[in-house]
Amino acid sequence: MKVHFIAIGGSAMHNLALALHSKGYTVSGSDDEIFEPARSRLAAQGLLPAQTGWEPTKITTDVDAIVLGMHARKDNPELVRAQNLGLKIYSYPEYLFEQTKHKTRIVVGGSHGKTTVTSMIMHALRSAGIAFDYMVGAQLAGFDTMVSLQENTKIAVFEGDEYLTSPIDPRPKFHLYRPHIGIITGIAWDHINVFPTWDNYVEQFLTFANLIEPQGTLIYCAQDKTAASVALLAQDGISKKAYAEHPHVQIDGKCLLSTDAGNVPIPVFGSHNLQNISAALLACQEVGLSAAQFYAAMQTFAGAARRLQCIAGTNGTCVYYDFAHSPSKLKATTQAVKQQFPTQQLVACMELHTFSSLNKTFLPHYLDTMAAADEALVYFNPHTLQHKQLEEITPQEVQAAFGGNVQVFTDSTAMVQALQAYPHRNTNFLLMSSGNFDGVDIPALAQNLLRN
Repeated sequence: MKVHFIAIGGSAMHNLALALHSKGYTVSGSDDEIFEPARSRLAAQGLLPAQTGWEPTKITTDVDAIVLGMHARKDNPELVRAQNLGLKIYSYPEYLFEQTKHKTRIVVGGSHGKTTVTSMIMHALRSAGIAFDYMVGAQLAGFDTMVSLQENTKIAVFEGDEYLTSPIDPRPKFHLYRPHIGIITGIAWDHINVFPTWDNYVEQFLTFANLIEPQGTLIYCAQDKTAASVALLAQDGISKKAYAEHPHVQIDGKCLLSTDAGNVPIPVFGSHNLQNISAALLACQEVGLSAAQFYAAMQTFAGAARRLQCIAGTNGTCVYYDFAHSPSKLKATTQAVKQQFPTQQLVACMELHTFSSLNKTFLPHYLDTMAAADEALVYFNPHTLQHKQLEEITPQEVQAAFGGNVQVFTDSTAMVQALQAYPHRNTNFLLMSSGNFDGVDIPALAQNLLRN
């Protein structure tokens, strides 16, 4: 099988390329920019394009499939040539479905928590010795790639993103997977550049629920009113299972799950993670795992990269790094750290980086989302607004939108200096962004925060 990737350098795309290469496929690809870690990972397997840019000559009649990434445009010369030759063109999610259409598919959707729930399911299945295909949006300990597709598996576990499928397919990605077991972790408005109204955004999740295979299962968070309303309206030909925050206790600063077999210590914490555990448990039971197997696995679940990840710590101080950027994620993550360590100071810093977060009309949704922090910092780069062709916003407008004692920075150096000025003793630091604060060396910053 010969597969060509248009825009091979993307996070998801290069992982799928690596997975197919591992499967024995002949893989090629092109892109006009490839950054780390994709560059090194592709190079290590001999898949890095010899030069950057688009090369229509690579598109030949012997190519069995084209996988089209979101980074490409509709007029991409390789795409145009593939269309003219009549080649089979797949979007990323279409190809994942094609590879797993005869398997039991578990798809985790939701505005927040989907990476963590997917990771928990994967960790539990692997701990139980069950082989499976997967796609997840973060690097996990023990898994070499973020995508795996094998011939001898019967289960596929996918993180279901609601963002657009490809430049020529405006459907949300998670509409393509047609799960047997679908999960909705919660619904909070995001991606307003694609879903301009709340009702339009919620509609995508109802469509997802209605695309669950007949006699399948919808697992949803009953503590999220919108998710519960979607479940109520969803098709009748499926089983509907509600979940809530898993019963637990706190002992000596550790979180323990309350189970029929006694308390089970887990490395993660926070109300949202306890909800995530409940969702993952139900999904794993649907494919045959026992509660005992699941709880045993959760004792060694360290979490996904950049999901409340402690990247540096010493003497009661920890620097957490998280992908949180939307209002719901920001609030849940900040509250989780403060609730887990109520006697310690919490310094929280986030970056406005996405289209939604930098949109002036969306900013008011951030009101009090960092109220749990003792000190709150917000950073944004005015040049990013220009790049995204968004209306200018001022630090004063951002401060008013967040409320409270939030400090706003437009210079990352000044932001770093402000963070380093806080004493680290009896203090936790929480860094939240879907970017990298415009090139800040986060691991180095974390170490410096511990030395202050």
